[in-house]
Amino acid sequence: MRSLDYSKVDRVYLKPGFTDMRKGIDGLCLIIEQSMQLDPFENSLFLFCGRKTSSIKGILWEEDGFLLLAKRLDEGKFQWPKNNDEVLLLSEQQLRWLLEGLGIEQKCSIRKSRATKIM
Repeated sequence: MRSLDYSKVDRVYLKPGFTDMRKGIDGLCLIIEQSMQLDPFENSLFLFCGRKTSSIKGILWEEDGFLLLAKRLDEGKFQWPKNNDEVLLLSEQQLRWLLEGLGIEQKCSIRKSRATKIM
């Protein structure tokens, strides 16, 4: 089985709050269309989490059908945003943090420096 290359996905959307994780592809696509006001057929990964924040699901359109992804942690929980107000657009770094069990907003990180002259 091939691994998913996240760099080929245009955007990663996260649905904050809790989603019924019993939903399959059709149910999650309805949430994408109706609640998130987005197109499930765009080249984007859509992420959802249930009340037990130890597992997440993702939906991705692959030109010939939908791919349903799931990840369940053996230990610990995902740091999932609980605010239901709006859909979040994640950067590649935020997606990596999330999948590593970190929050999508880090209080401290190394800032990128600007090139300057060396004495």
